[in-house]
Amino acid sequence: MKIGFIGLGRMGSGMAANLLKAGHEVIVYNRTREKMAPLVAKGAKPAASTAEACAGEAVFTMLANDDAVAEVAFGEGGIVASLKPGGIHISTSTISVALAERLAEAHGKAGQHLVSAPVFGRPEAAEAAQLSIVAAGAAPAVGTAKPLLEAIGQKLFAVSETPKDANLIKLSGNFLIATVIESLGEAMALIGKAGIDRAQYLEILTSTLFGAPVYKTYGALISAGKFEPPGFAAPLGHKDIRLVLAAAEDLRVPLPIASLLRDRFITLLANGGDNLDWSALATLAERDAGMRQG
Repeated sequence: MKIGFIGLGRMGSGMAANLLKAGHEVIVYNRTREKMAPLVAKGAKPAASTAEACAGEAVFTMLANDDAVAEVAFGEGGIVASLKPGGIHISTSTISVALAERLAEAHGKAGQHLVSAPVFGRPEAAEAAQLSIVAAGAAPAVGTAKPLLEAIGQKLFAVSETPKDANLIKLSGNFLIATVIESLGEAMALIGKAGIDRAQYLEILTSTLFGAPVYKTYGALISAGKFEPPGFAAPLGHKDIRLVLAAAEDLRVPLPIASLLRDRFITLLANGGDNLDWSALATLAERDAGMRQG
């Protein structure tokens, strides 16, 4: 299949590479043009603009936030203006429910389709085609997108014909991950201040009741204090908590823990955490316990 791919950060570059491995013709575009070079070396075709990346049957976006997605989607030369009738925009970014609704409406008016397909997984999972994907959109469009999504992930969940549903599920999932990070940070501060070995503590947790990947992945980062380079930067974690709170407010669902997490992320960012992984949220518990300066 001939497809475009817009957004070649650490996640997008791995995803695009796996689409190439699966035999698809991939047109890549990124504002920072040098990020296209490794994929072009693997057989991708470079695009000079968003419009050029929309020459195929479908186009992926994997971008940092609502503003970045809206910038490439709307306006002259954007995805909505450039994608052919019947074409599919596969949005894999973690975006707001409100933007997903706006995208679905705009693509529908243009005779196109939106498939929201946000992904769970860090950059190493993207490189290994081990992402978990939540997809929503019109059944025929999801069916067309299915082999593409299967090329980048290990598990695909088709949940709804309403694209925004996938985005809400993704936001709620990231909210849960953030709660794990915060609670792990607090628990490790507790045992750490008592002089108990953190690595051994993590082994006890993850080999008994807490064997889920989220505890293993983030527990290892927190135990080792490995927050650079960020696999998922702290400002993006803050963004996702803000988006889940906005969705909850629209639905009149109180999320008191999410409100706490928003303030914890603001504290982390106010203390120089912009270039750290979002798991650095866990360091706040150590600071509050007098175990860390700043």
